[in-house]
Amino acid sequence: MLDGEAEGLTRKVLEMALAGDTVAMRLCLERILPPRRERPVRFNLPKLQSPSDAAAAAGVADGNLTPSEAGELSKLVDAYVKALDASDFDQRLRAIEAKGDATRP
Repeated sequence: MLDGEAEGLTRKVLEMALAGDTVAMRLCLERILPPRRERPVRFNLPKLQSPSDAAAAAGVADGNLTPSEAGELSKLVDAYVKALDASDFDQRLRAIEAKGDATRP
């Protein structure tokens, strides 16, 4: 239904905006610079040195984060805990392998 009319409609809205129609202005500006859905959040994240530090990190900004921001923080902390677990596993495995190599004749 609108095929072939997009250019004409766009031109008309621009003309209306330039003539002072505030609704048309808002429509044009929202296309040029859409409303921001997310915003940067600044807070102090406690130092993460062990998996037990994750609980403190998750509660660091109680009431200061939106649910989606808290979800993203949780993903970050979860990735950190998984990396710590993998590193710990690697160190233990290397120690076991070294011990096994030392006991072989």
